[in-house]
Amino acid sequence: MSVNVKTPWIKNLGDVPATLTYPDWSMCEAVEKMAEKYPNLTAYVFMGRKTTYRTLVQEIHLCARALKSVGIRAGDRITVAMPNCPQTVIMFYAINLVGAIANMVHPLSSEKEIEFFLKESGSISAITLDQFYHKFEAIRQNVDLDNIIIASIKDALSQPIKTGYMLTEGRKQKKIPNDAPILRWNEFLRRGRTYHWKYRAQVQASDPAVILYSGGTTGTTKGILLSNRNFNALACQIVATNPFFRPGDKMLAVMPMFHGFGLGVSIHSMLANGGTCILVPRFTAESYAKLLLKYRCNLIAGVPTLYEALLRLPKMKNADLSCLKGVYSGGDSLSVELKKRFDKFLYDHHATVQVREGYGTTECVTASCLTPSHMAKEGSIGLPFPDTYYKIVKPGTQEEVPYGEVGEICLAGPTVMLGYIGHPEENAQTLQTHPDGLTWVHTGDLGTMDDDGFIYFKQRLKRMIVTSGYNVYPSQLENVFDAHEMVQMSCVIGVPDPLKMQKVKAFIMLKPGVAPTEENKQILMAYARKNIAKYAMPYDIEFRENLPKTMVGKVAYRVLEEEELAKMAGNDPSAAPEEK
Repeated sequence: MSVNVKTPWIKNLGDVPATLTYPDWSMCEAVEKMAEKYPNLTAYVFMGRKTTYRTLVQEIHLCARALKSVGIRAGDRITVAMPNCPQTVIMFYAINLVGAIANMVHPLSSEKEIEFFLKESGSISAITLDQFYHKFEAIRQNVDLDNIIIASIKDALSQPIKTGYMLTEGRKQKKIPNDAPILRWNEFLRRGRTYHWKYRAQVQASDPAVILYSGGTTGTTKGILLSNRNFNALACQIVATNPFFRPGDKMLAVMPMFHGFGLGVSIHSMLANGGTCILVPRFTAESYAKLLLKYRCNLIAGVPTLYEALLRLPKMKNADLSCLKGVYSGGDSLSVELKKRFDKFLYDHHATVQVREGYGTTECVTASCLTPSHMAKEGSIGLPFPDTYYKIVKPGTQEEVPYGEVGEICLAGPTVMLGYIGHPEENAQTLQTHPDGLTWVHTGDLGTMDDDGFIYFKQRLKRMIVTSGYNVYPSQLENVFDAHEMVQMSCVIGVPDPLKMQKVKAFIMLKPGVAPTEENKQILMAYARKNIAKYAMPYDIEFRENLPKTMVGKVAYRVLEEEELAKMAGNDPSAAPEEK
């Protein structure tokens, strides 16, 4: 193996094995096996209502029979535009049981985006919530759907909570016309009860199972096809790298199921190992804190902006977090300063763990690298998972760079995708077979590796700022600003410049009580001059009350870039293209 590739999890890392044995069955079978082993354990909790593994599997089988009753066959693609709720979990595994493919999309996507997802995947059926039906109705003439199944949050609630829901949230929803060409969830299940023929497909581990969406290395939205083995391998790796995990441990599942992090880690890795998912369809930092404390969750995962918000919540002031076994950050770069602040917050609230940063891409489901629980290095995203290899190469080549030198992160292992749907050129660019015979994902991310095999994420390759011929990494500058006592959070972007190619601009969200004055701007500029190289100095700092976020809570730096471009063109920033 090449000089830059480390066999992971073997050096001073205790009981985490370097290699694992992966099951040769489907995702649904993984959950069924947990139901056989732990039938009475709670699989998920939704709005206070608990469901055991035994009941979950019964619901999955009924849903699978219903899918067959409406004509779904192995290989068909079904769009799931749903938040984290019981029907989403049931439908996801039922689709798998009948050998179909789940096309997971954000229910808050625009009509045009949903139309794109339906066409890109070739979906013949879809399921969404009643509150999103109007989006599907608006594009129905443009797509070829046999069925639109409509679920409702109220159908998954216990009676007292259902009554309250209908008096509040339920009253806000648009009414669906009585003659709408839809199949409501309960009617859909009734059809399943009358279906008595074979419904289980012969599903192989290598069979395609899920489509997730990502901008990939070029920023163009593409469907990523993932197999049963990809998800089951991840479930094995998650438990292997967290040997403290026990069946019954509770995961606060707020990361959405249309996102690799949410689906792969918070849902499937839990249900394939006997964990309990606290399903959260929609959340704020306040509701997140409330659920964490109410259920005494053992495992939490989130993006850095979520943890930053928790630090400011009065509700968390006297919280007892001794229940936590694992706290994970992913989906975006976690600044060194935010990690320090949150680690102190955990310690002050009786937790015996620190934030463990991970790294991954949707091209390998989600995480493929994680900070060991007892051996963190400042700024590092950790070590590769068992059977997962990393190397750092000169961008645009397969040529490795020495330890400590910045290059493109490449990875190989059992979670690597089957490929992009309908994008052969990008497949060839992203999935490359190297001389070692392994298929490597060229991530489009810049990073380094030290001689212990620890990985350090630097920047998205396409986000790197080039100013006067110098490479500037926004995340490094954000670390500098975030360390200042007045700064809550920052975002640094490149702005086109005729002389320098790009110039650097910083957007800063100040801590509560700090005024956005010219004096404070100059204080921060003086601080920056002491801590940032002259060529990388921002030409301006703009204060913002809030920084824009993507649908999954990352800081939406592209929105800021587009606003600046619109200003330069003399246009209204609100007319800038929508962040993907």
